[in-house]
Amino acid sequence: RPREAERRRAASTRAPGKAAEGAGGAEGGLGAGQKMSWAMQCHGCLPWGSWTRLCGSQPGRRAARCVYLCTASGPGAAGSCFHRKILHVGGTSLPSRSCVRYKGGSQENRAQRSSSHHGLDHLRNVASSDAIKKHQKSLSAWFSNQPNEERQFGPSFSLDAIHVDPVIRESSLEQILKPSPDLTIQHQLQQPCRQVISLQNLFDVDACGRQVKNVVLYGTVGTGKSTLIKKMVVDWCHGLLPRFELVIPFSCEDLSHSHVPISLRRLITKKYQHLRDVVPLLGSSNLKVLFILNGLERLNLDFRLAGTELCCDANEPVPPSAIVVNLLRKYLLPEASIIVTTRPSAVRRIPGKYVGRYAEICGFSDTNLQKLYFQLRLSQPGCDGENSVASRSGEQDNLVEMLSRNLERQNQIAAACFLPSYCWLVCTTLHFLYFTRTVPPSQTLSGIYTSFLRLNFSGEVLDSTDPTKISMMKYVAKTVGKLAHEGVMSRKTSFTEEDLQQCFEVEMKTESELNQLEVFRSDVFRFFLTPCVQPGKEHTFVFTIPAMQEYLAALYVVLGEKKTLVQKVGKEVSEIIGKVSEDAAVVLSIISKVLPLRFLPVLFNLLKMFPRFFSRLSGKGRDTIARTMAEELFKEEDYYNDDVLDQINSSILGVEGPMRHPDEAADDEVFELFPIFMGGILSRRNRAILEQLGCSIKNLAAFEIAKAMKKTVIRNSRKGLPPSELMDYLFFLHEFQNERFTAEAVRSLRTVNLSSVKMTPLKCCVLASVMGSTSHEVEELNLTSCNLDASSLRTLFPVLLRCKFLHLQLNSLGPDACKEIRDLLLHDKCAVSNLRLGNNPIGEQGAQYLAEALAGNRSLTHLSLLHTALGDRGVELLAQHLAENQQLQELNLGYNSLTDTAALHVVEVAKKHATLDKVHLYFNDISEDGKRALDSLRMDRDGVRALVFLTAGTDVSDYWSSILNVVHKNLPFWDRERVRQHLTIILQDLESSRRQTVNPWRKAKFLRVESEVKKMLGKLQHGTL
Repeated sequence: RPREAERRRAASTRAPGKAAEGAGGAEGGLGAGQKMSWAMQCHGCLPWGSWTRLCGSQPGRRAARCVYLCTASGPGAAGSCFHRKILHVGGTSLPSRSCVRYKGGSQENRAQRSSSHHGLDHLRNVASSDAIKKHQKSLSAWFSNQPNEERQFGPSFSLDAIHVDPVIRESSLEQILKPSPDLTIQHQLQQPCRQVISLQNLFDVDACGRQVKNVVLYGTVGTGKSTLIKKMVVDWCHGLLPRFELVIPFSCEDLSHSHVPISLRRLITKKYQHLRDVVPLLGSSNLKVLFILNGLERLNLDFRLAGTELCCDANEPVPPSAIVVNLLRKYLLPEASIIVTTRPSAVRRIPGKYVGRYAEICGFSDTNLQKLYFQLRLSQPGCDGENSVASRSGEQDNLVEMLSRNLERQNQIAAACFLPSYCWLVCTTLHFLYFTRTVPPSQTLSGIYTSFLRLNFSGEVLDSTDPTKISMMKYVAKTVGKLAHEGVMSRKTSFTEEDLQQCFEVEMKTESELNQLEVFRSDVFRFFLTPCVQPGKEHTFVFTIPAMQEYLAALYVVLGEKKTLVQKVGKEVSEIIGKVSEDAAVVLSIISKVLPLRFLPVLFNLLKMFPRFFSRLSGKGRDTIARTMAEELFKEEDYYNDDVLDQINSSILGVEGPMRHPDEAADDEVFELFPIFMGGILSRRNRAILEQLGCSIKNLAAFEIAKAMKKTVIRNSRKGLPPSELMDYLFFLHEFQNERFTAEAVRSLRTVNLSSVKMTPLKCCVLASVMGSTSHEVEELNLTSCNLDASSLRTLFPVLLRCKFLHLQLNSLGPDACKEIRDLLLHDKCAVSNLRLGNNPIGEQGAQYLAEALAGNRSLTHLSLLHTALGDRGVELLAQHLAENQQLQELNLGYNSLTDTAALHVVEVAKKHATLDKVHLYFNDISEDGKRALDSLRMDRDGVRALVFLTAGTDVSDYWSSILNVVHKNLPFWDRERVRQHLTIILQDLESSRRQTVNPWRKAKFLRVESEVKKMLGKLQHGTL
């Protein structure tokens, strides 16, 4: 026993290395069952997933060895002894520690494995970054594509260059659901309590400090929701939206057409294939993702659990609507941010608990935003074609300035431009009016309005929850079109609340119709109607743009919505009987073979007779449309208004001058665009666009209306029309876009009188296009006082070639224009025989071009250069080339400051001319000696009549009346003081000649002419002439 106690003391004081060795030997004796039991005891201390690794170290498993040990102190000596043991596994000794992790292999292998994992992560990040860059490039290319309607603004036009952010105001569900007492945009914009928020701050924390993940951005039609989202995506592609690393936009219209279950990851890669490498990271990384859901009103969402099941797996196929619901629930990808755009009527489809912020797009509430938009739009380089940079810039600046002044007057146009869509329409219309230079014009006014509606209503269904699925534009044509038509027929532009109720609510019979009306009032009403800003009419509504009333009225008529009760009932009955007769035909044919009933064929023919009768009734309806068009186009009370293009220009830019006094009676309303829009809507292009909007106009209907128009429109056009009405008729033919109809209509126009019509580049293009539909000769084209210049003549060149009598007086035709006239007269197909260029600043340089034209022309017989500032040098240039001309019969050089030498020279040349027998030289600076010299060259002596004065020796000139008529017509454009001086000299000459004659008949003639001159002088002095 003493020796045994001594051995124990020695064992307790043994060296640590020996103790470890002893412990190892003891552990080496443990069996496999004992090892497993020990491992089970330690399993509660192992980390998640360690159990499988520990099992992998069991005998028989030849894989990489890995052991996790977590020791706990046991009670008594057994526990302390356990701590001192060394676990030996597979011949490998492990030191004892509180927590031991062992992976098979050397330190070098561990480093290699760590570096390989890091390399894979790096490669994955690089691949994702490259994929996102490709995604950005693809999105930028897609969203930067502009529709055809935007290409007119020039090749440099881009969304980045012209975008102006609309006003966005933070809202709440209570404000949305609260009924508004006013349906106008102005009422909503004038609420000061609502906070303005920028697009970049939509996902900032809310007032309670909570992070916002879901944003609902809503606005009525035309406020710019889609354009804002497009700009947002483009900004992210260009790195201007750093808050998000990935943006994934979805069109809810696109999603609404698919009902096949699909997973979110498959949906993303289906739409954006570049994101194949990025999709696996969604939900498993800290990637900041933004989903954009544009046009949520297109989707029918059901947030009830019974309607849409919960889904948190991005790989599970579910309907697209279920994906949207679970994204908004934050059950699927809860860390993702979502922005939803929708119309006001669909906001309540998303429960408020799933929305972090409501924001309303309110358009351009500040006129400065409107001015900025117009400045950017109208200042795009290249938007006005071929003009020089200086003239282009000047004209654009002038347009912007006039438009800004009109906005500052708080006119109706300012109320309309609260909507960015109408700002677009204003700019597009101005661009059409001022910068059209091509023949034929690339656009029509009705095409602009149709495209405008396509941009705002394309594919839009009024209410996606309604089973009828009526298109929004079709509903507008039936309801607002009816209101517009009634206003046109009664010459009314403002409407009371009673008018609106009578139009919208009188035919409501079902719950569906009531729901449609509510959606219309919430989403669309403000797009077409707004309160009148005219004093005294604040409680009435007007159309946002006046021309829109005429367009919708025309659409209402052309679509055939204007029907009598007999026509409405007859159409329904005809359709029913038409369907029944097809089935009855088979039955009756069988019965007639079995039973000898002779009346059955008669009954069958009666069934088929009603649809035929109704088709004739429909044909009469189309005749009515044609008659309506003709009656409205040629209304005599509109004969002396401005042409429609000038009316549109005035409605946009205003009328310069003092404003109308509130008590002053307003002018009568005119609706001359109404029949023009009717013709324009029938064009093939516009019918194709309206078909996309759900407003179908069949080819047969358009053909029959055009056929009926030949009996009415062309017959009425043969009557003499005033210049402005004739311009409207030509514009109607351009809008109609029917070449055969236009050619037949133009052949009946032998005389075209457009005097005093301001021929803008657009009107010149319209005239050239319409007249170019045929090649017949035009007897007379009167373009007197039409603001023509050299570019106008270039545009009208093919038309001028075919005119025999051409009036170009009282325009701004200088030397450059004379160069164009020279080319015209030298053309081998020139048919001009009588050319009047009076009252144009031709000058000496212009005379040089005209002299060259006279030398080579073979058609001209009469040329008037009255009051063209030729001077002596200009007339001498003409005289030098006059001998080379063989057809000229009459030359008017009056009022050109000619002296005796130049006058005598041109008359001497005229004496030798084969055909020239009359030269007008009155109102020139010719002395008394010069008059006597010219009088000596009278026709009975030398064959030339030189019309110098009202007197011819002691007699009155045979042309005194024509001379005074010329003076009377040109007084508004001549220097009145100089005319007064000439009339005084004429009066003195008349009195002197009267005293010299003794013939009482001649004295009476002198007294008559003197009285006419004295009347003219008196009116001139009193300013009444």
